[in-house]
Amino acid sequence: MALLETTPHDPAALPASQPQKSQPEPEGKSGGGIVRRVLIVLVLVGVAAFAVWKIRQNQAEQAVEADRTVFTANRPIPVQMTAVVQKTMPIYLTALGTVTPYYSVTVKSRVDGELMSVNVREGQAVRKGQLLAQIDPRPYQAALAQAVGQLAKDQAAANYNAAEASRYTSLYQAGVVSKESQQTQISNAGQSTGTLDADRAAIQAAQVNVTYTRILSPIDGVVGLRQVDPGNIVHAADATGLILVTQLQPISVIFTLPEDQLPQVLKLMRAGSKLAVEAYDRSETTHLASGSLLTIDNTIDTTTGTVKGKAVYANQDNALFPNQFVNVRIVLQQRPNALVIPASAIQNGIHGTFVYVVKPGAGKMDAETAAKLKPVSGHNFEAEDDNHGRPKFHVEVQPVVVDLIEGSQVILKSGLEAGDNVVTDGQEKLKEQSNVSPKQTAASANGPSTQPLDPGKPSHKPRGLDAADNADASTDGRGKGHKGQKP
Repeated sequence: MALLETTPHDPAALPASQPQKSQPEPEGKSGGGIVRRVLIVLVLVGVAAFAVWKIRQNQAEQAVEADRTVFTANRPIPVQMTAVVQKTMPIYLTALGTVTPYYSVTVKSRVDGELMSVNVREGQAVRKGQLLAQIDPRPYQAALAQAVGQLAKDQAAANYNAAEASRYTSLYQAGVVSKESQQTQISNAGQSTGTLDADRAAIQAAQVNVTYTRILSPIDGVVGLRQVDPGNIVHAADATGLILVTQLQPISVIFTLPEDQLPQVLKLMRAGSKLAVEAYDRSETTHLASGSLLTIDNTIDTTTGTVKGKAVYANQDNALFPNQFVNVRIVLQQRPNALVIPASAIQNGIHGTFVYVVKPGAGKMDAETAAKLKPVSGHNFEAEDDNHGRPKFHVEVQPVVVDLIEGSQVILKSGLEAGDNVVTDGQEKLKEQSNVSPKQTAASANGPSTQPLDPGKPSHKPRGLDAADNADASTDGRGKGHKGQKP
């Protein structure tokens, strides 16, 4: 019994000399381990391959993004430019004015009667003395005939009274009649003479009334809209006239000047100078007419501190119209050989007044930006490389000294030379050495030109930049060498 209790049942308790017998593994369990190991290896290989692919994709995207950054940073900016012009520049005063007819007449009837006809068309040009309208003349012709008849009647009575006065004078001298009788006959003869004078005046008045039935133009001018139609009864006391006739050639402009500018004008007028006055439209962009200063008013308006002036214009092309609002420029002097640019080209910064001057060739990229982008994209930003879409023009900041501002133009004292090209539109996106795609704006009366031009030669197209190049640059910011490439 004791032997049974001390017998070890745990295999680990067996002596070392007695090896433990291994249990045979199941047949299916050995094959599953191999498959598991193979799957683990495949997963690791896939993860490694994905990691390599992802790294390469990131590198490619980084290169593409760098390329985009290159073109964004170095893309030519569309701008408008114009050349510095050396010319004789007028120095003038500006004022607001209103076109005023030299003469304007509201034609009215001087007699009462029926308006028989209007003999001119609305808007027709008429000459002084031309028939405008006809009033029924028959009542006035009858009055004239009556006055003529009355004169004949009174003439006969006057002849009789004159003969009686002569006869009574002879009888009085013979002592046949009294002095009183003689004086009575002489008085009757004198009354007859007065009656004849009144009759003749009545005839003249009747003739004038007949003349007034023909309404004539008092001036050369243009007929306005008809106010009364034929068939209406018109009266001399009517407030509304029949026709308005306005003289357009010549025509005047009434303008106002501040009183502190009056001495400049008066000094030139007293010296005998004939001051030119140029008229422009409301926006002060279109020149309408050239005239001369006629006079300055003799008083200053104390409420506004201004004085009125009057300029006269031939107005042969009818560019000025009555009551039209205009801007006028009173030319005080002409400054020769002035360097002139548009006022829109002037910029102000911490370093003072400056302009952007367009120069040929690509701008120098910032060294720090170039150093960052070069290892990624492989571009050499320091070289002129048109194959990579490098723009051909750039801008440089040029300080200038302004002498005088005349309207939309600026006269420079220093900083530029004639023929230099300055940016007039698009400056908000520019900085020193920015690449640009310039288009020339011709400052002329014929309007601006949008033809791309060579900054070195304002009147010619830039070398190597045609319309197609410019269109490519304006659509995706790249040069001709990048046309069709993806970012």
